[in-house]
Amino acid sequence: MKKTEILAPVGGKEQLIAAVRCGADAVYLGTQRFNARNNATNFGENELAEAVTYCHERNVKVYVTMNTLVTDNEISDVINEIKVIANSGADAVIIQDLAVAELWKQYCPSMPLHASTQMTIHNLSGAKKAEELGFSRIVLARELSFEEIKTITGNVNAEIEVFVHGALCMSVSGTCLLSSMIGSRSGNRGRCAQPCRLNFNVSNREYALSLKDLSLIENINDLAEIGVKSFKIEGRMKRPEYVAASVTAVRKALQKENVDMDTLKAVFSRSGFTKGYFEAKRTLEMFGYRRHEDVTAMSGVLRELTQLYKDEINKIPVDISFSADKNGSCAVFSDGINDVTVTGDVPAEARTKPLDNEFVNKCMTKLGGTYFYADNIVTLIDDNLSLSASQLNNMRREGIEKLSLLRKQIQPKEIHSPEEKRRSFSASNRLQTFRLRFELFAQAFDDEKADKIILPMTEILNHPEAVELFGRKLICELPFLVFENDEEKFLSCLEKLKNTGVKEVLADNIGTLSAAKKYGFRIHGGHGLNVLNSVSFAEYEKLGCSDITVSPELAMPLFAKITNTVPKGLLGYGFLPLMRFRACPAQSEKGCAGCRGLTVIKDRLGIDFYILCSSKKYSSLLNSVPLYIGDKPYDKADFVTLYFTFENREKCKKIFSAFTEKQSLNMKKTGGLYFRELL
Repeated sequence: MKKTEILAPVGGKEQLIAAVRCGADAVYLGTQRFNARNNATNFGENELAEAVTYCHERNVKVYVTMNTLVTDNEISDVINEIKVIANSGADAVIIQDLAVAELWKQYCPSMPLHASTQMTIHNLSGAKKAEELGFSRIVLARELSFEEIKTITGNVNAEIEVFVHGALCMSVSGTCLLSSMIGSRSGNRGRCAQPCRLNFNVSNREYALSLKDLSLIENINDLAEIGVKSFKIEGRMKRPEYVAASVTAVRKALQKENVDMDTLKAVFSRSGFTKGYFEAKRTLEMFGYRRHEDVTAMSGVLRELTQLYKDEINKIPVDISFSADKNGSCAVFSDGINDVTVTGDVPAEARTKPLDNEFVNKCMTKLGGTYFYADNIVTLIDDNLSLSASQLNNMRREGIEKLSLLRKQIQPKEIHSPEEKRRSFSASNRLQTFRLRFELFAQAFDDEKADKIILPMTEILNHPEAVELFGRKLICELPFLVFENDEEKFLSCLEKLKNTGVKEVLADNIGTLSAAKKYGFRIHGGHGLNVLNSVSFAEYEKLGCSDITVSPELAMPLFAKITNTVPKGLLGYGFLPLMRFRACPAQSEKGCAGCRGLTVIKDRLGIDFYILCSSKKYSSLLNSVPLYIGDKPYDKADFVTLYFTFENREKCKKIFSAFTEKQSLNMKKTGGLYFRELL
């Protein structure tokens, strides 16, 4: 079995100490910018260097999070941050935005790149594409079962990292717009306000968008056996006692020792823990929220947990060679990488008990209070010599201090200075695209009113006549999520689509994009690709996108700054999907039985949102009001998509007419984030 890694969350200095002293093999932390836990204490430039030094002394790796989306206005700051992190000697960076990955490749190609869970890699196609893009490690989506993790892990060369303990987002990571649409605080930019933890109600069930915390502590060794490299603990916003407890639990589980799950639950949980995704049991048992008794339980264990990281742990082995003769004494200390030599005093002639191996060993191996322990000690001592305990202790202290200084030396990574790349694009004629159901389109429009027509994959497979009816205008919308246990069926559907004559598809995820490209489809990049800047736009062009709809989180002034060589588009109308669920909150105790696929959920203010089912594979939380920009300036867009979901024929006609006439819509609506400043 390959060596596995315990990866601990670090939000500040105290958490760092707790993680390292409790046995973490690596930590992940953020700097002051571009990390998905912007509200944590995090680390400034000097603090980062100190943290890396502290960890490297103790054989602990440091991974820095740069796992947010960035805008064109921030590219120069990203480059500066790359230089800071490279100079710190950190071991890897965790990335969501392909722009950030590309900039690392340009400025510091030696830095290992880890694909963040925010990249929503949830199937083998996505994992293989991430590997092709240069990611040496993939942090899988948290929504996968054991069998799905096993399939992916066994078929890629990249290291696989899996979350094993901590909070679960309700939405599949990287697909959530709830916080940004409600309060302009984007989870994709590290400022999530966690509105899902508030009291949403569906079918008289409270806190319907809150999941229990994940804990796979009892399954750690199963994951190790299938080749998972790194066991990740969530919690950069958590206190040091939480870090200490969770790292200790994972370490004990790997050593097949008993784990105190009650203490782990007491330090933080939401109505207990869940393994629902892991066991493919996505029932209502997965849901829970932070109760009063959960909060009070924590106070009873904090003092005990503080003791876990009170002292240094002896984890670095040292070989010691000691020699003494009438001309002098000498000790060599080696940690396997560094060797230091200490010259001691000239021994005196022994008057009583002469210097012996036992006495030397006792003095040289007193390494308590340090992170070293004596592994092997070799002594060569001439007869009838004497050195005092203080003389030997001084040699030991000097040797350990010298060894520590060598281990503290930062090894910065080389920075390159790439040439600036310029791009230009002549805008095409504006296109208007409709996305809706086949029956709805046939009833509400004739195809002369649309330049392109987007129909979901299931609609086309159920209505193959759509291919002949719409011809070159037809775009097949691929499922937003294709989990690994459905990927084989999905690939079969792509084959069927190809045989029906479909030429073009819309992809919202790197995995479905990669799969569709192999079948020769013309690719349209959907808003789910989360494109916010020119560099990531260019990266998706390289991956085969013939046009791209940018993220609905991008404000119009920043949209205008995106340089592109293929058309860039906006969503002009639609009930925006704010979350994507694999554990559907609309289910009942009997699962999906009786559900019609469209369910109302209310927030604490009584506002209605809709949950829309996608073939019982996943569901989406739609915004309470539709996006509409028909009466606002959007002239920088090369195309606009009207994204119809559950509207009826009359409403579709009304919206289309208002949009084409640039009129206001007489209904509750939002301009979305196109006309707001995103935090």
